[in-house]
Parts: sequence; C-alpha cells; structure tokens
Amino acid sequence: MKLDSIDKKLLELLQTDTKKTTKELSLKLNLSVTAVYERIKKLEREHVIQKYVALLDKSKIEKNFVVFCHVKLIQHNIDLISQFEKEVVKLDEVLECFHVSGDYDYILKIYVKDMEAYREFMVTKLTTIQHIGSTHSTFMIGEVKNTTVFRLQNN
Repeated sequence: MKLDSIDKKLLELLQTDTKKTTKELSLKLNLSVTAVYERIKKLEREHVIQKYVALLDKSKIEKNFVVFCHVKLIQHNIDLISQFEKEVVKLDEVLECFHVSGDYDYILKIYVKDMEAYREFMVTKLTTIQHIGSTHSTFMIGEVKNTTVFRLQNN
C-alpha cells in the first residue's frame, strides 16, 4: 500500500492521540468525517495500523526499573534459537526482545519493580532457560527519549 501525504498526517495524528474523534481528525486534515473514517478502515485492513494500545506510567504500576539484558547462547543453531525464543516470549517481565548481531545474540528490555525483583527474575526465570551461555545487564539511569510516534512527513 502506498501512503499519500494525508495518510501520513493521519497516522501521525493517531499515533499522538488515538482517542481523537473522526470529527476532530477531519478538522485537522480538511476532510469529511466519512473520508477520515474510510481512510482509517483502509489503514486497518492493510495492517498499517496493527492495534490500539494504552501507554501506562511505569512508576504508577511499579515497573519503572528498566534493564537491558544482553544474552549470548552457547551455540547458534536453529533448534537452540527457536527454543530460546519460545521460552523468552513467555516471560511477562520481558516487554521487548531483539535478535541482534555483535557480541551477544539477544537484547531483552525488562521491566520490574526494583533490583531485588530483577534478581528474582534472573534466578527463577531467565537463567532457567537452557542453552544460555552468558548474560550482561545494563540498568537504565534515566529516560532521555521514549516515543511511539514515527514521523512520516518531511518537516
């Protein structure tokens, strides 16, 4: 699907605030409410818009201790990779997992209450996954930028 400039602007508006009504969006885009509605439905059908979510304040749900955990597997074969990935997606504390190049095989983004909760997670969950050779944890000191908005227009 080729996105035109109106689609791109619409997507930016929805990423910024998905609770805006089609009427509010239509005023910003100089389109009719029906035209905006049809564009949104088309973007959903084409899976450009995958889902709608609520972003939570991590400190208010006691999940503001953020850890980036680098994981190295003992070997690189399809079975071990597949097994690790099946196990890691089951861990609620892991919100993001990336298969990467470099010294480590995976980077996990983990959210827990505090250092004690992270230790408990490591001992009882992560290190029980077979074929992990080593891990390296880095702890977030402060958040400089965290956005979910892709800028699609040339500004």
